[in-house]
Amino acid sequence: MAKVKTYELRTKSKADLMRQLEDLKTELSQLRVDKVNSGTPAKLTKIKEVRKSIARVSTVISQTQRQQVALLYANKKYKPLDLRAKKTRAIRRQLTKYEKSRKSQKEIKKQTHFAPRKYAIKA
Repeated sequence: MAKVKTYELRTKSKADLMRQLEDLKTELSQLRVDKVNSGTPAKLTKIKEVRKSIARVSTVISQTQRQQVALLYANKKYKPLDLRAKKTRAIRRQLTKYEKSRKSQKEIKKQTHFAPRKYAIKA
């Protein structure tokens, strides 16, 4: 089987991709058997090519699957953990702008009764 092009894979359906993945895996197992029996250099280089093709096909399958799930959760309040932005733990725990701007009743009273004093400085 020739080298698989990723842009060609993206146009295929999931069933076609799964079939191609199975074909590549059977080819790889056959090449490994041939390697043990008669290790010709052509077979050894073909193994690497088939492994890379398997990786490409499985990557395209998982990417399309993630895109579909992302579309499903697009306008929802909560998303699955793997679809959320990673960032850092500290940033994820940070208060939102709304939460930062909120004030308690006690704090509001304190500001109204004891407003910060303004002084005029003589030049």
